[in-house]
Amino acid sequence: MKKEKGFYVGRLSPGCEMCAKGAKLVLFVTGICGKGCGFCPLSEKRRDKDIAWANEREITGIEDILIEAEEMNALGAGITGGDPILRLERTLEYISLLKKRFGPDFHIHLYTATPVSKENLQKIKKAGLDEIRFHLTDYENQENTGIWKSIESAVELDLHTGVEIPAIPGADSAIAEIAHRLNNVGAAFLNLNELEFSDTNQEEMQRMGYKLKDELSHAARGSEETAKKAIETAPEFNIHFCTSSFKDSVQLKNRLLRRAKRTAKPYETITEEGLLLKGIVTGAADLKRLRIRLMEEYDIPADLIAFDPVKLRLETTAEIAAFLAENHRGAGLVYAVIEEYPTADRLEVEKHIL
Repeated sequence: MKKEKGFYVGRLSPGCEMCAKGAKLVLFVTGICGKGCGFCPLSEKRRDKDIAWANEREITGIEDILIEAEEMNALGAGITGGDPILRLERTLEYISLLKKRFGPDFHIHLYTATPVSKENLQKIKKAGLDEIRFHLTDYENQENTGIWKSIESAVELDLHTGVEIPAIPGADSAIAEIAHRLNNVGAAFLNLNELEFSDTNQEEMQRMGYKLKDELSHAARGSEETAKKAIETAPEFNIHFCTSSFKDSVQLKNRLLRRAKRTAKPYETITEEGLLLKGIVTGAADLKRLRIRLMEEYDIPADLIAFDPVKLRLETTAEIAAFLAENHRGAGLVYAVIEEYPTADRLEVEKHIL
Protein backbone atom coordinates (compact mmCIF):
# COMPACT_ATOMS: atom_id res chain seq x y z
CA MET A 1 0.00 0.00 0.00
CA LYS A 2 1.65 3.21 -1.16
CA LYS A 3 1.44 6.57 0.58
CA GLU A 4 2.41 9.41 -1.74
CA LYS A 5 -1.10 9.87 -3.15
CA GLY A 6 -2.99 9.09 0.05
CA PHE A 7 -2.79 5.33 -0.30
CA TYR A 8 -3.89 2.78 -2.83
CA VAL A 9 -3.73 -0.81 -3.98
CA GLY A 10 -3.38 -1.86 -7.59
CA ARG A 11 -3.01 0.80 -10.26
CA LEU A 12 -4.17 4.40 -10.36
CA SER A 13 -6.49 5.42 -13.18
CA PRO A 14 -4.90 7.57 -15.93
CA GLY A 15 -7.06 10.47 -14.78
CA CYS A 16 -5.65 10.26 -11.25
CA GLU A 17 -2.07 10.11 -12.51
CA MET A 18 -2.69 13.25 -14.55
CA CYS A 19 -4.38 15.03 -11.66
CA ALA A 20 -1.41 14.34 -9.37
CA LYS A 21 0.84 16.09 -11.89
CA GLY A 22 -1.42 19.14 -11.91
CA ALA A 23 -1.94 18.58 -15.65
CA LYS A 24 -5.73 18.28 -15.60
CA LEU A 25 -8.00 21.11 -16.75
CA VAL A 26 -11.00 21.16 -14.39
CA LEU A 27 -13.94 21.75 -16.72
CA PHE A 28 -17.00 22.56 -14.63
CA VAL A 29 -19.94 22.19 -17.03
CA THR A 30 -22.78 23.27 -14.74
CA GLY A 31 -23.63 23.72 -11.07
CA ILE A 32 -26.99 22.01 -11.61
CA CYS A 33 -27.23 18.63 -9.90
CA GLY A 34 -30.38 18.10 -7.84
CA LYS A 35 -29.04 15.33 -5.61
CA GLY A 36 -28.85 17.50 -2.49
CA CYS A 37 -25.92 15.72 -0.86
CA GLY A 38 -25.29 17.17 2.59
CA PHE A 39 -21.54 16.95 2.14
CA CYS A 40 -21.48 18.83 -1.21
CA PRO A 41 -18.53 21.28 -1.00
CA LEU A 42 -19.51 23.52 -3.95
CA SER A 43 -19.28 27.26 -3.35
CA GLU A 44 -22.31 29.54 -3.43
CA LYS A 45 -20.89 31.02 -6.65
CA ARG A 46 -21.27 27.66 -8.40
CA ARG A 47 -23.89 25.58 -6.58
CA ASP A 48 -27.18 25.37 -8.50
CA LYS A 49 -25.91 27.92 -11.03
CA ASP A 50 -26.07 26.89 -14.68
CA ILE A 51 -22.68 28.45 -15.39
CA ALA A 52 -19.60 26.75 -16.81
CA TRP A 53 -16.00 27.25 -15.66
CA ALA A 54 -12.58 26.22 -16.94
CA ASN A 55 -10.54 26.08 -13.73
CA GLU A 56 -11.21 29.54 -12.23
CA ARG A 57 -12.18 31.14 -15.56
CA GLU A 58 -15.90 31.63 -16.23
CA ILE A 59 -16.74 30.34 -19.71
CA THR A 60 -18.46 33.02 -21.77
CA GLY A 61 -17.49 31.41 -25.07
CA ILE A 62 -15.85 28.13 -26.01
CA GLU A 63 -12.59 29.93 -26.74
CA ASP A 64 -12.23 30.43 -22.96
CA ILE A 65 -11.81 26.66 -22.58
CA LEU A 66 -8.98 26.55 -25.09
CA ILE A 67 -7.27 29.60 -23.58
CA GLU A 68 -7.30 28.07 -20.11
CA ALA A 69 -6.11 24.66 -21.36
CA GLU A 70 -3.21 26.27 -23.20
CA GLU A 71 -2.27 28.60 -20.35
CA MET A 72 -1.83 25.65 -17.98
CA ASN A 73 -0.36 23.35 -20.67
CA ALA A 74 -3.07 20.79 -19.87
CA LEU A 75 -2.59 17.16 -20.82
CA GLY A 76 -6.22 16.32 -20.22
CA ALA A 77 -9.45 17.40 -18.57
CA GLY A 78 -11.84 16.34 -15.85
CA ILE A 79 -15.47 17.07 -16.78
CA THR A 80 -17.38 17.83 -13.60
CA GLY A 81 -20.14 19.87 -11.93
CA GLY A 82 -22.90 19.78 -10.60
CA ASP A 83 -23.63 16.97 -13.00
CA PRO A 84 -22.41 17.36 -16.60
CA ILE A 85 -24.83 14.68 -17.82
CA LEU A 86 -27.69 17.07 -17.04
CA ARG A 87 -26.25 19.33 -19.74
CA LEU A 88 -25.38 16.57 -22.18
CA GLU A 89 -25.19 18.63 -25.39
CA ARG A 90 -22.87 21.14 -23.72
CA THR A 91 -20.74 18.29 -22.40
CA LEU A 92 -20.50 16.66 -25.82
CA GLU A 93 -19.52 19.99 -27.38
CA TYR A 94 -16.75 20.57 -24.84
CA ILE A 95 -15.31 17.05 -25.16
CA SER A 96 -15.32 17.23 -28.95
CA LEU A 97 -13.72 20.68 -28.86
CA LEU A 98 -10.83 19.52 -26.68
CA LYS A 99 -10.17 16.36 -28.66
CA LYS A 100 -10.22 18.28 -31.93
CA ARG A 101 -7.76 20.90 -30.66
CA PHE A 102 -5.37 18.74 -28.62
CA GLY A 103 -5.68 15.32 -30.25
CA PRO A 104 -6.55 11.77 -29.17
CA ASP A 105 -3.91 11.63 -26.43
CA PHE A 106 -5.60 14.47 -24.52
CA HIS A 107 -7.16 12.34 -21.76
CA ILE A 108 -10.70 13.24 -20.69
CA HIS A 109 -12.62 11.80 -17.77
CA LEU A 110 -16.10 12.66 -16.54
CA TYR A 111 -17.92 12.54 -13.20
CA THR A 112 -21.65 11.87 -12.91
CA ALA A 113 -24.19 10.85 -10.28
CA THR A 114 -26.91 10.32 -12.88
CA PRO A 115 -27.84 6.99 -14.52
CA VAL A 116 -26.77 7.27 -18.15
CA SER A 117 -28.43 5.30 -20.95
CA LYS A 118 -26.27 3.13 -23.15
CA GLU A 119 -27.20 5.33 -26.09
CA ASN A 120 -25.89 8.43 -24.32
CA LEU A 121 -22.78 6.60 -23.16
CA GLN A 122 -22.11 5.77 -26.81
CA LYS A 123 -22.49 9.45 -27.72
CA ILE A 124 -20.06 10.51 -25.01
CA LYS A 125 -17.52 7.90 -26.03
CA LYS A 126 -17.84 8.89 -29.69
CA ALA A 127 -17.20 12.52 -28.72
CA GLY A 128 -13.90 11.41 -27.19
CA LEU A 129 -14.44 10.48 -23.53
CA ASP A 130 -11.75 8.13 -22.21
CA GLU A 131 -12.85 7.51 -18.62
CA ILE A 132 -16.08 7.78 -16.62
CA ARG A 133 -16.48 7.98 -12.84
CA PHE A 134 -19.88 7.33 -11.28
CA HIS A 135 -20.77 8.90 -7.96
CA LEU A 136 -23.09 6.84 -5.77
CA THR A 137 -25.09 9.30 -3.65
CA ASP A 138 -26.63 6.53 -1.55
CA TYR A 139 -23.97 3.87 -1.70
CA GLU A 140 -25.26 1.92 1.26
CA ASN A 141 -28.26 1.15 -0.98
CA GLN A 142 -26.90 -1.61 -3.20
CA GLU A 143 -30.23 -1.81 -5.00
CA ASN A 144 -29.59 1.41 -6.90
CA THR A 145 -30.06 -0.51 -10.13
CA GLY A 146 -30.12 2.51 -12.45
CA ILE A 147 -26.59 3.64 -11.72
CA TRP A 148 -25.25 0.07 -11.63
CA LYS A 149 -26.81 -0.67 -15.00
CA SER A 150 -24.98 2.42 -16.34
CA ILE A 151 -21.72 1.16 -14.84
CA GLU A 152 -22.18 -2.21 -16.56
CA SER A 153 -23.05 -0.51 -19.86
CA ALA A 154 -19.95 1.69 -19.67
CA VAL A 155 -17.79 -1.40 -19.08
CA GLU A 156 -19.41 -3.12 -22.07
CA LEU A 157 -18.58 -0.09 -24.23
CA ASP A 158 -14.94 -0.36 -23.14
CA LEU A 159 -14.87 2.96 -21.35
CA HIS A 160 -12.39 3.05 -18.48
CA THR A 161 -15.03 2.83 -15.76
CA GLY A 162 -15.01 3.34 -12.02
CA VAL A 163 -16.75 4.79 -9.00
CA GLU A 164 -15.63 7.81 -7.00
CA ILE A 165 -17.18 8.50 -3.58
CA PRO A 166 -16.29 10.14 -0.29
CA ALA A 167 -15.19 7.79 2.47
CA ILE A 168 -18.11 8.36 4.85
CA PRO A 169 -17.01 7.52 8.42
CA GLY A 170 -18.32 4.14 9.47
CA ALA A 171 -19.33 3.03 5.96
CA ASP A 172 -16.39 0.65 5.46
CA SER A 173 -18.60 -2.44 4.93
CA ALA A 174 -20.66 -0.71 2.24
CA ILE A 175 -17.49 0.56 0.54
CA ALA A 176 -15.94 -2.91 0.54
CA GLU A 177 -19.14 -4.28 -0.98
CA ILE A 178 -18.97 -1.66 -3.75
CA ALA A 179 -15.41 -2.78 -4.50
CA HIS A 180 -16.58 -6.42 -4.70
CA ARG A 181 -19.38 -5.50 -7.06
CA LEU A 182 -17.17 -3.34 -9.28
CA ASN A 183 -14.69 -6.18 -9.50
CA ASN A 184 -17.45 -8.60 -10.47
CA VAL A 185 -18.81 -6.42 -13.30
CA GLY A 186 -15.36 -5.75 -14.74
CA ALA A 187 -14.98 -2.09 -13.74
CA ALA A 188 -11.48 -0.64 -13.48
CA PHE A 189 -11.23 1.22 -10.17
CA LEU A 190 -12.75 2.65 -7.00
CA ASN A 191 -11.65 6.11 -5.83
CA LEU A 192 -12.27 7.19 -2.25
CA ASN A 193 -11.96 10.84 -1.27
CA GLU A 194 -11.40 12.03 2.27
CA LEU A 195 -14.63 13.65 3.45
CA GLU A 196 -14.09 17.41 3.83
CA PHE A 197 -15.71 20.42 5.45
CA SER A 198 -16.19 23.55 3.32
CA ASP A 199 -17.73 26.98 3.87
CA THR A 200 -21.00 25.82 2.32
CA ASN A 201 -21.38 22.35 3.84
CA GLN A 202 -20.09 23.01 7.37
CA GLU A 203 -23.48 23.51 9.00
CA GLU A 204 -25.00 20.41 7.40
CA MET A 205 -21.91 18.31 8.15
CA GLN A 206 -22.12 19.27 11.81
CA ARG A 207 -25.83 18.51 11.85
CA MET A 208 -25.04 15.02 10.53
CA GLY A 209 -22.60 14.54 13.40
CA TYR A 210 -19.27 14.86 11.59
CA LYS A 211 -16.31 16.55 13.27
CA LEU A 212 -12.99 17.91 12.05
CA LYS A 213 -10.01 15.55 12.14
CA ASP A 214 -7.88 18.21 13.81
CA GLU A 215 -7.43 21.98 14.03
CA LEU A 216 -5.18 22.14 10.96
CA SER A 217 -7.34 20.12 8.57
CA HIS A 218 -10.61 20.44 6.68
CA ALA A 219 -10.98 16.66 6.71
CA ALA A 220 -13.68 14.84 8.66
CA ARG A 221 -12.66 12.68 11.60
CA GLY A 222 -12.89 8.97 10.84
CA SER A 223 -12.89 9.23 7.04
CA GLU A 224 -9.29 8.07 6.61
CA GLU A 225 -9.74 5.20 9.08
CA THR A 226 -12.87 4.07 7.24
CA ALA A 227 -11.03 4.04 3.92
CA LYS A 228 -8.18 1.97 5.36
CA LYS A 229 -10.57 -0.54 6.88
CA ALA A 230 -12.57 -0.84 3.65
CA ILE A 231 -9.43 -1.42 1.59
CA GLU A 232 -8.24 -4.12 4.01
CA THR A 233 -11.48 -6.07 3.60
CA ALA A 234 -12.02 -5.41 -0.11
CA PRO A 235 -10.91 -7.79 -2.87
CA GLU A 236 -7.68 -7.38 -4.84
CA PHE A 237 -8.83 -4.40 -6.86
CA ASN A 238 -7.63 -0.95 -7.93
CA ILE A 239 -8.64 1.24 -4.96
CA HIS A 240 -7.29 4.71 -4.31
CA PHE A 241 -7.84 6.89 -1.24
CA CYS A 242 -7.06 10.58 -1.87
CA THR A 243 -6.42 12.61 1.27
CA SER A 244 -7.51 16.19 1.81
CA SER A 245 -3.91 17.25 2.38
CA PHE A 246 -2.75 15.66 -0.89
CA LYS A 247 -5.34 17.62 -2.86
CA ASP A 248 -4.16 20.89 -1.36
CA SER A 249 -0.41 20.36 -1.01
CA VAL A 250 0.28 18.38 -4.19
CA GLN A 251 -2.52 18.45 -6.78
CA LEU A 252 -3.38 22.14 -6.46
CA LYS A 253 0.24 23.19 -6.01
CA ASN A 254 1.31 21.34 -9.16
CA ARG A 255 -1.53 22.85 -11.18
CA LEU A 256 -0.62 26.35 -9.99
CA LEU A 257 3.06 25.82 -10.78
CA ARG A 258 2.18 24.49 -14.20
CA ARG A 259 0.07 27.55 -15.00
CA ALA A 260 2.46 30.03 -13.41
CA LYS A 261 5.36 28.82 -15.55
CA ARG A 262 3.30 29.50 -18.68
CA THR A 263 1.79 32.84 -17.70
CA ALA A 264 4.17 34.66 -15.32
CA LYS A 265 5.16 38.14 -16.50
CA PRO A 266 8.80 39.30 -16.41
CA TYR A 267 8.24 41.17 -13.14
CA GLU A 268 6.50 38.25 -11.36
CA THR A 269 8.41 35.70 -9.26
CA ILE A 270 7.00 32.18 -8.92
CA THR A 271 7.03 30.94 -5.32
CA GLU A 272 7.48 27.32 -4.22
CA GLU A 273 3.71 27.09 -3.74
CA GLY A 274 3.03 28.21 -7.31
CA LEU A 275 1.91 31.73 -6.37
CA LEU A 276 3.04 34.92 -8.08
CA LEU A 277 5.03 37.43 -6.03
CA LYS A 278 5.23 41.04 -7.26
CA GLY A 279 5.12 44.69 -6.29
CA ILE A 280 2.19 47.02 -6.90
CA VAL A 281 1.58 50.76 -6.88
CA THR A 282 -1.85 52.32 -6.29
CA GLY A 283 -3.29 55.70 -5.36
CA ALA A 284 -2.42 57.83 -8.39
CA ALA A 285 -5.10 59.61 -10.39
CA ASP A 286 -3.36 58.78 -13.67
CA LEU A 287 -1.44 55.51 -13.35
CA LYS A 288 -0.47 55.40 -17.02
CA ARG A 289 1.25 58.77 -16.76
CA LEU A 290 2.87 57.73 -13.46
CA ARG A 291 4.28 54.63 -15.14
CA ILE A 292 5.96 56.71 -17.85
CA ARG A 293 7.35 59.14 -15.28
CA LEU A 294 8.78 56.34 -13.14
CA MET A 295 10.35 54.65 -16.18
CA GLU A 296 12.04 57.90 -17.20
CA GLU A 297 13.11 59.04 -13.72
CA TYR A 298 14.47 55.71 -12.49
CA ASP A 299 15.41 54.04 -15.77
CA ILE A 300 12.96 51.15 -15.24
CA PRO A 301 12.68 48.80 -18.27
CA ALA A 302 9.24 48.85 -19.87
CA ASP A 303 8.72 45.11 -19.37
CA LEU A 304 9.30 45.44 -15.60
CA ILE A 305 6.46 47.85 -14.89
CA ALA A 306 2.94 47.57 -16.33
CA PHE A 307 -0.48 49.13 -15.93
CA ASP A 308 -3.23 46.71 -14.91
CA PRO A 309 -6.55 48.12 -16.20
CA VAL A 310 -8.61 45.48 -14.36
CA LYS A 311 -7.24 46.01 -10.85
CA LEU A 312 -6.30 49.64 -11.50
CA ARG A 313 -2.69 49.50 -10.34
CA LEU A 314 0.86 49.43 -11.58
CA GLU A 315 2.63 46.09 -11.32
CA THR A 316 6.38 45.65 -11.04
CA THR A 317 8.98 43.54 -9.25
CA ALA A 318 8.96 43.36 -5.47
CA GLU A 319 12.43 44.91 -5.48
CA ILE A 320 11.43 47.89 -7.63
CA ALA A 321 8.34 48.47 -5.48
CA ALA A 322 10.55 48.52 -2.36
CA PHE A 323 12.95 50.96 -4.04
CA LEU A 324 10.12 53.28 -5.10
CA ALA A 325 8.60 53.15 -1.63
CA GLU A 326 11.87 54.59 -0.32
CA ASN A 327 12.56 57.07 -3.10
CA HIS A 328 9.29 58.18 -4.66
CA ARG A 329 6.78 59.02 -1.97
CA GLY A 330 3.83 61.09 -3.08
CA ALA A 331 0.39 62.08 -1.85
CA GLY A 332 -1.91 59.07 -1.93
CA LEU A 333 0.66 56.66 -3.38
CA VAL A 334 0.65 53.19 -1.81
CA TYR A 335 3.37 50.62 -2.46
CA ALA A 336 2.95 46.95 -1.56
CA VAL A 337 4.24 43.46 -2.22
CA ILE A 338 1.55 40.85 -2.89
CA GLU A 339 1.17 37.16 -3.57
CA GLU A 340 -1.68 35.98 -5.77
CA TYR A 341 -2.84 32.85 -7.56
CA PRO A 342 -1.71 32.54 -11.20
CA THR A 343 -5.33 31.80 -12.11
CA ALA A 344 -7.79 33.72 -14.26
CA ASP A 345 -9.37 35.32 -11.18
CA ARG A 346 -5.92 36.22 -9.74
CA LEU A 347 -7.05 35.74 -6.15
CA GLU A 348 -4.82 37.73 -3.80
CA VAL A 349 -3.72 35.73 -0.76
CA GLU A 350 -1.18 38.01 0.92
CA LYS A 351 -0.37 41.72 0.92
CA HIS A 352 2.46 43.60 2.64
CA ILE A 353 2.28 47.42 2.60
CA LEU A 354 5.73 48.94 2.16
